[in-house]
Amino acid sequence: MTKRLLTLALIIGVLAGFSAGAEEKLTMVSWGGAYGRATRLALLEPFAATSGVAASMDDFNGGLAEIRAQVETGNVHWDVVDLESSDAVRGCDEGLLEVIPPAAAFPAEDSARAAQDFLPGMLSECGVGLIVYSTIYAYRSDRFTTGEAPATMADFFDLERFPGRRGLRRSPYGNLEFALVADGVPVDEVYETLSAPGGVERAFRKLDTIKQHVVWWEAGAQPPQMLADGEVVMTTAYNGRIFDAQVVERQPFRIVWDGQILDHSQLAIVAGAPNLDAAFEFIAFAARPESMAGMSRYISYSPTRRSAQPLVTTHLETGVEMAPHLPVSPARLERSVFTDWTWWADYGDEVSERFGAWLAR
Repeated sequence: MTKRLLTLALIIGVLAGFSAGAEEKLTMVSWGGAYGRATRLALLEPFAATSGVAASMDDFNGGLAEIRAQVETGNVHWDVVDLESSDAVRGCDEGLLEVIPPAAAFPAEDSARAAQDFLPGMLSECGVGLIVYSTIYAYRSDRFTTGEAPATMADFFDLERFPGRRGLRRSPYGNLEFALVADGVPVDEVYETLSAPGGVERAFRKLDTIKQHVVWWEAGAQPPQMLADGEVVMTTAYNGRIFDAQVVERQPFRIVWDGQILDHSQLAIVAGAPNLDAAFEFIAFAARPESMAGMSRYISYSPTRRSAQPLVTTHLETGVEMAPHLPVSPARLERSVFTDWTWWADYGDEVSERFGAWLAR
């Protein structure tokens, strides 16, 4: 190669390096599995295609520990995180998340109607609600071919009528609520009971009745696998994970909606995110009704915006009508517990510490 050509090649290489360095990037963190796949196909890939931002996804199992470590050390490498609503509130209170002004989350033509269009409680100071999901329990229909099958939350705790191992998330979230519903507390009085003297103790006493028969899970992909392997006869799970196993993998699973716990995920931005502009741009994209409806065509979670709900039709891969599989429906709401994220933000640390001690006993 001549000296002139070598010089030209070096210049081109340097310019290419500058171009690559200037490329906009975004790292989103989500829950993996069927939900992570839906997020990638419905949100991340379309966003990258329309914006030109190089978007990638990491998986995690929830909580604030990793976010706190990044912020406290000043080594932030996540941008947008899909959080449980209680963690979004706590993270905001601790200064771990960026404040999201409405003007940054919604286009000008959409901002006026957005507050009324979102379901109650879906917007917070540092978070924008993406989907409404449900924690339910499920069982294998081929394990109950004769006689009665589980139908209520009380049945999950009834080892005499329905013997076998149970799957529960290794966390107090949801388990305390399930225990109280199984113990006869009306669904609209669960948090009132937990706040009253002896309420938390009552929930732990009910959990005591099945503790020795529990297989604990931590990641959302585990419950359907535990059912498929026969490790448990029934397990709590996220409804979308069971839907994916039922419809895509054709597993003989059945969902029990009685006493379901409704919650919503919130998209949040880690404080000090390295790609802040791209993070705000992504959240504005994800908050569009069309984007939310796209999520619900991949996985059976309900949009958080009213205008998005009529846009949901069928499952894109199988053609199954999605409406019967969504957790937000009038019939199901009558026996649903709405997660009180304020209660968990106030008492979550204390109850989690107690739950850890209870597990160790």
